[in-house]
Amino acid sequence: MAKNVAEITDAQFESEVLGSDLPVLIDFWAPWCGPCRMLAPVVEQVADALVGKIKVLKMNVDDNPEVAGTYGIHSIPTLIWFKGGQKVEQVVGFSDEVSLKSKCLGVIG
Repeated sequence: MAKNVAEITDAQFESEVLGSDLPVLIDFWAPWCGPCRMLAPVVEQVADALVGKIKVLKMNVDDNPEVAGTYGIHSIPTLIWFKGGQKVEQVVGFSDEVSLKSKCLGVIG
């Protein structure tokens, strides 16, 4: 995993996401998901480009069903942006780097 993307668990969600001073992008994924594996390097590139502006995290939905259930994650990959502890944007499926970066910049403001 890239140095600017961290893996989190259900137990870390509140402190790492809802309590974050920075906007947060979470990539909900699973190891068996082909589109998730295709999206991973795109998420890493965006994380590297926006260091210090947005926190980028990954959450394995198989290992962390609580948060995935709370936010209605039924298809993966799903990307959710949080700002000030609130969900502000969601995308399901693969996104290219330009689209993903544009969404991030919109959330950052």
